[in-house]
Amino acid sequence: MSAVGGPSEYVKLDETEFVNEALKIVETAQSRQVYLRILGALAVYIHSMDKSECTTAFKSLGRFGEGKPIFTDLDVGAYGKQKKEINKVFQDLKFKPDLMVNALFGNRRLIFYHPRNIFHVDVFIDKLEFSHDVKWGEKPGSGRLELDYPTIALEDIVLEKLQIHEINRKDLIDLIVLFMGHPVSEQSTKDFVAGNYVASILSEDWGFYYDATTNLAKVKSLAQEFHNSGKLTPDQVAKTLNEIAKLLEIIEKSPKGEKWKVRARVGTSKPWYKEVEEVQR
Repeated sequence: MSAVGGPSEYVKLDETEFVNEALKIVETAQSRQVYLRILGALAVYIHSMDKSECTTAFKSLGRFGEGKPIFTDLDVGAYGKQKKEINKVFQDLKFKPDLMVNALFGNRRLIFYHPRNIFHVDVFIDKLEFSHDVKWGEKPGSGRLELDYPTIALEDIVLEKLQIHEINRKDLIDLIVLFMGHPVSEQSTKDFVAGNYVASILSEDWGFYYDATTNLAKVKSLAQEFHNSGKLTPDQVAKTLNEIAKLLEIIEKSPKGEKWKVRARVGTSKPWYKEVEEVQR
């Protein structure tokens, strides 16, 4: 996650090796009934591995620039009620805990380093807490981490990206690839983005709605830019724009809560997002 302080470091593995390492962690946890689910760019990549045009686009569009690696770290979601078991999973896999970060921020975030120091793992407890919150719950049986495997659900990946107030190019590319390969549906369905769930979250929080819809417009603009430069085909751009249009329609027709309406009247005259707190490693 970009909110981690210090210079960015790339994962010292190719995409296939990194996927295998991530799956090893999640599978080890799952065998112990510990819920770890992959977030972020790697979640998009894993969901797109059976769609060659998506994985090709992931590489050709260059998240960090042409010819540079795709990934910087592994982000996973977890339940706070399983923190003791989570620590044991990483201990048994010989990962090294970041003692300072885990002591100071362990109620919401844990960091572990691969035994060969080829990547680090950010474990986000109960929710992502950046510009806006993306929640998945506190314990098994009442949260959202069971909805998909080995990643969080597609709609949660979408919310994870759309919550970023100052969204950057790499996150826009992640959303282009996701929408290119995954249709939007009103209801929750495997391999579909559950538009109604996204709308339900945004309809209660005007600030989140404002940043999310602003970011969707930026995704559309960048997709068109890639088309104009020949990096995406007309069909790829059409797929992406069509799914975004479907999601926006669902969002706009969703009834808005009273809190949303009151905040909407204030608009951008007051801050509508949280400043991102950096975690220094």
